[in-house]
Amino acid sequence: MGEIFELLKRGNRSAMLAAIVNTVIAIIKGVAYMFTGNVAMFAETMHSLGDAANQFFVFFGSALSKKAPTEKFPNGFGRLVNLVLLGAVLIVGIMAFETIREGYHHVLHPTKSGGFIINLIVLGIATLLETFVLYKAMKEVLHEVGKEVSGPTVFVKSFAHLGRAKPATKLVFMEDLVATSGGVLAILAVVIAHFTDYHRLEGIASILIGLMMFFVVGRVFLDNAAGVIGQADEEMESKIGAMVMADPDVKDIQEITVIKEGEDLHVELEIEIDPSLTVAEADDIKDRLHEKIFAENGVADVKIEIDEEDGVMTWQGEKEPAETKTQ
Repeated sequence: MGEIFELLKRGNRSAMLAAIVNTVIAIIKGVAYMFTGNVAMFAETMHSLGDAANQFFVFFGSALSKKAPTEKFPNGFGRLVNLVLLGAVLIVGIMAFETIREGYHHVLHPTKSGGFIINLIVLGIATLLETFVLYKAMKEVLHEVGKEVSGPTVFVKSFAHLGRAKPATKLVFMEDLVATSGGVLAILAVVIAHFTDYHRLEGIASILIGLMMFFVVGRVFLDNAAGVIGQADEEMESKIGAMVMADPDVKDIQEITVIKEGEDLHVELEIEIDPSLTVAEADDIKDRLHEKIFAENGVADVKIEIDEEDGVMTWQGEKEPAETKTQ
């Protein structure tokens, strides 16, 4: 039991925060829907329920994926977070289907809903809370890639670096981006329908929110299916390769592989060095490279093999700039 609590302390904090906030939002929206019967509010209730359940799964999955390797599972549990996320998107998919179905029914049989002021207040508060969670997820994305940014630039920079974020953080980011957009869309639908009597618009908004949820399902499914299989991280291969080649004693890289498993990166290298170097000198090179590579965010283990220089250049990438070598 103690081990489980220790693992939970290491779970993705963005996912836990988002799960708690979305649970509160879902309860508020659900109560408002019971009083008003507004179909856009129903769509938002389903959306928040799906997000909350999903993000609780993500939190537990990200925590359990950090469990140390065992004799039965020597490769560790890094891919567990990908498996959990694949299961979690099924919940969002079901909620999305229900949202679209209810919206379609309302388009065919539009009815006037009440509680205009209640709907506006609830949707406004929910959208503000979801924007706060989205901002925290954006900050987490930048933190995970080593970029400490504040102010309005967070919104721009987080999109640029989203691809490098951990799977759990990426899911929270995408879900709350859709949740915030859906909240704004629901508010517009409620206001326009109230002042124009075009009540089908609430159903149309529900369908659009459901389609946005399906977009998240598709994107997360593809990302995590690749993670379960074991996806090569080409960007990190290039970065680590350049770092290794910047070492003055490394003559060439015969092979480099960086496999992404959940939130972890597994690095395997085969380098060439001068054959005249002693075993002790070769061991120093290996230790030096280990230290540099482990300093990269997300690297869980490094395996380096050493061979003598064969005079044929295999590495096709670039070296790091000269000023980096002197650091």
